[in-house]
Amino acid sequence: MLVVVVATALAFTFTNGFHDTANAVATSVSTRALSPRTAVLIAAVANLLGAFASTRIAETIGTGILDVSPGVRGLHILAAGCVGGMAWNLVTWYLGLPSSSSYALIGGLVGAGVAASGGAAITWTAVVELILLPALLSPVLGFVAAYATMLAVAAATRGARPVEANRGF
Repeated sequence: MLVVVVATALAFTFTNGFHDTANAVATSVSTRALSPRTAVLIAAVANLLGAFASTRIAETIGTGILDVSPGVRGLHILAAGCVGGMAWNLVTWYLGLPSSSSYALIGGLVGAGVAASGGAAITWTAVVELILLPALLSPVLGFVAAYATMLAVAAATRGARPVEANRGF
């Protein structure tokens, strides 16, 4: 069963790679800011460096939200969670819908935990504090930060001619 879980986790990682790379490069390729090859290369390097930069998300997913008992039952829950996350990745990729592979995996694990134990294995306070609240607050904070950045750039380039401003960017 351990081999099945490892193989399923690797398969999820593969779908995560092509799913998130497509989301990351779509804008830069569609606007012709970067060639597809350059955009995918940058995304691959950034994903690799990101894996070494922090393991916080993996730690939260692996230890914070689901208390999986050792043994075959726990391995079944992990395999089912990976399959659920992978299925969501494939459906949203096929339909061209942007979505987070991390949230897909979290949803798969929580769903498997609910199915296996009626929710008893899930740390619901961690789900709320570490997943739901950040998911709700991050778009608002991102909007505020983007608006502030736009105002700063507009103020910095107010008197510049377009040619000079474009050269600076």
